[in-house]
Amino acid sequence: MRILQVLPELNVGGVETGTIDFARYMKEKGIYNIVVSRGGALVPQLEAMGVGHYCLPVHKKSPFSFFRCVRSLRDIIERERIDVVHARSRVPAWIAFFACHKTAAAFITTCHGYYSQHFFSRVMGWPKKIIVPSEIIGRHMTHHFRVPAENIRCVPRGVDLEKFIHQRQEIQGQSHYTIVNIGRLTPLKGHIYFLKAMAKVVRNLPYVRIWIIGEASLKRESYRHELEILVKQLGLSDHVTFMGHRQDVPQLLSQADVLVLASIKPESFGRVIIEAQAARVPVVSTNVGGFSEVIDHEQTGLLVNPRDTDDMAQAVLRILKERKFARGLTQKALQKLQTEFTVEKMAQKTLGVYDELLKSQHILVIKISSLGDVILVVPSLKALRAKFPKARIGCLVGKESRKILQRCPYINELIVIDVHDREKSWWQLLKFSKRLRFRRFDKVIDFQNNARSHWLAFLSFPRESYGFRNRKWGFLLSHPVPCPRSVYAPVEHQFLILGTLGIPFRKDVALELWPSAKDMQKAQRLLESEWVSERMKIVGFHLRASERWATKNWPLDYMAQVCDDLATRNIRVVLTGSARDKEQAKRLTGMTKTRPIDLVGRTDIMDLVAVIKRCDVYVTPDSAPLHIAAAVKTPFIVLFGPTASQRHLPPAERYLVFEKQLPCAPCYRPRCRVLTHACMQEITPEEIIRAIEQLL
Repeated sequence: MRILQVLPELNVGGVETGTIDFARYMKEKGIYNIVVSRGGALVPQLEAMGVGHYCLPVHKKSPFSFFRCVRSLRDIIERERIDVVHARSRVPAWIAFFACHKTAAAFITTCHGYYSQHFFSRVMGWPKKIIVPSEIIGRHMTHHFRVPAENIRCVPRGVDLEKFIHQRQEIQGQSHYTIVNIGRLTPLKGHIYFLKAMAKVVRNLPYVRIWIIGEASLKRESYRHELEILVKQLGLSDHVTFMGHRQDVPQLLSQADVLVLASIKPESFGRVIIEAQAARVPVVSTNVGGFSEVIDHEQTGLLVNPRDTDDMAQAVLRILKERKFARGLTQKALQKLQTEFTVEKMAQKTLGVYDELLKSQHILVIKISSLGDVILVVPSLKALRAKFPKARIGCLVGKESRKILQRCPYINELIVIDVHDREKSWWQLLKFSKRLRFRRFDKVIDFQNNARSHWLAFLSFPRESYGFRNRKWGFLLSHPVPCPRSVYAPVEHQFLILGTLGIPFRKDVALELWPSAKDMQKAQRLLESEWVSERMKIVGFHLRASERWATKNWPLDYMAQVCDDLATRNIRVVLTGSARDKEQAKRLTGMTKTRPIDLVGRTDIMDLVAVIKRCDVYVTPDSAPLHIAAAVKTPFIVLFGPTASQRHLPPAERYLVFEKQLPCAPCYRPRCRVLTHACMQEITPEEIIRAIEQLL
C-alpha cells in the first residue's frame, strides 16, 4: 500500500501534528507514504523521518492555481504509484478529487471540523469512505451533507504518549498553581469567558499563573488586543501571560496543574485534551461538540456549560483544591487514553479504512435503451460478478426494462431512468447524475455509448469509466475503447469493453431471465382460459417489432396462412404483442379460418417471459421477444430483414434464421426505400412451416 496525504500546510496545529504522527507510524511499519502541502515549519521534521514531501500551492483557491495543481498532483500520483490519496482539508480535497480521476488511486477525506453547508464543502462528503474524528462530526456530515451513515468511519485522533512522559512533581501543601489554555486566538475558543472565570479563581487562590498558548491570525490581531485590554480590566495583568505559538507544549504541560478549554461552539474532537491527559494534567472543558466524547464527566475530567463563568471557576477550584480527586481524574483519563486515543490506535484504524476502501468496489453498468438490449447485457453482468465477486454492482436501466433485472442475481441494485422523458433538459440530467454521484461508483461501464450515457458516466464522478469512443463525447470516458471496424455479435461486442478490465469473451455465454413461480402460474392460467392443456403443442408468434420499425415486420397474411396450417396439425398458435398491436391482432384473426390465442396487450413483460417459456417454438422478427426466447431456452425462428443477423442474433441453443441476402439489405431503415418490403416478403409461409416442423 502506498499512501499520499495532502493538506494545506505543515505548520503547528492538530491536523498537521496528526499528519506527522501518522506518517511516522507508517514509516516505522514499512508502509511507503508521502505528503503534499505548501510547506511549513514541520517539513524538516517530516523529511528527517525519511518521508518524502512535495511542495505544491494546494492551499490556493484561484482557478489557475487549482488546475495547475490538479495536473501536478496527478503526475505525482502516477509517478509514485499511489494507492490511496488522503485529503485533510477542503481545497486539497477538490484538487485531489480531480487528480485521482483517470488514475488507479482511491480518494478519501478526513472531516476535521464543522463545515458550512456550502457547495465548496461538499467535496469532503464525496468519497466512498469518509473519516471523522468524532461521532458528532459524523452526524453533522450525515444530516447536513447527506452522506450515508455506512460510508462514515469514526477514527478518533491519537497522541504520541512518548512526547508527554515528563515526570510531574507535586509538592505537598502546594499553593502556587499554573492554569493553561491552549488554542488559537479566536472568539470561538471563548477566551473572554475563560478570563472572566479566571478572575473569580484568582480571588480564591491568589498565587496562580495563567498561560494562554496560541496565536491570532493576521485577521484576528484586533481580538488579541481586546483580550489584553480585558486582562487589565479584570486585574489579571500579574497572572496572565500570552505565550503565542509554542513548539514545547509537552514541556509546558508538564508544569501545568489544570488545562481549561472554554470553546463556545462545537468542536470536532479536541486534540489538546488528550495531550493534557497524556501529560497527567486534569482537564476542565465546556460541554460542546466532540469534547464530551473524549471526557467522561467526573471520571476523566470535568465538563461545564459554555459561557458559564461561575461553573467554570468552581470546576477549576475543585481540581486545584481537591488534589486526590484531581489525581483520580488523571489516572482514569490515562487508562482511557491508552485504550482509545493513542497514535497506534488511530493509525491502525486509518489503515483499516484504507484496506476496506481498496477492497470495496462499486460498479455501475449503463444500459438505458430497449428491452432486448437490456436482456443482452446479462452475460456481461455475470462476467463482472465473476471478476469482482465482492463488488456492489448497480445497473442503470429504463423504466420499462426494470422488471427484467429485478431478480438478477448478479447485481445489487437497479437504478431507473425514464427513457421516454430521457431527462430531456440539461438541468434534469444534472439532477439525475447527482443520484448516481451519491452512490460513489468506482467504475462505470457504459454499454449504451451515446452522448447522454457518456455524460451520465462522467457526471457520476467515478474513478474509472469505460465505453466505446464515439466521435463527439468519447473524451468524457477515462478508458475509451476504439469502436471496432469489424462486425461482432451483440454480446461479443460488449466484451470488447470488458476486455479492458481483464474479462475475456467466452463462446459459451448465454442469456438468462428469471420468471417467478407466480409469473409461470399466471401464464398457465391465461393459456388454460383458452383451453390449452399442459401437453398441447404451442407455437408463439410475435406480431410486430415496433411501430417505428415497420420494415422488420412479417406480412399479416403470411402469418394467417401459418396459423391455419398449424391448426390442422392440432398445434395451437399464441399471438403476443403490446397493447399498441391490438388492431393488428384483430386484423390477423379476421384473416384466419381458425382462431389463434390472442394474448396481445394482456401480458406485462414478465408474463410474456413466462408465456414464451411455455411455447414449444417461437416465431419473431428482430425484437425483444427474440432475446427472451433465447434467454428461456425456447427454440425460436427469427426473421431478419432490414437488420443483420450477424450483429443482432443472440447466443442460443436451438434456432433457425431466415434472412434474404438482397442487394439493399441490410438497410437499417424504418421505411423501405423501394416500397417493396422484399426482404420480408420473400420469406414464405411454407419455409416457416417447415422450420417449425423441424424444431418441433
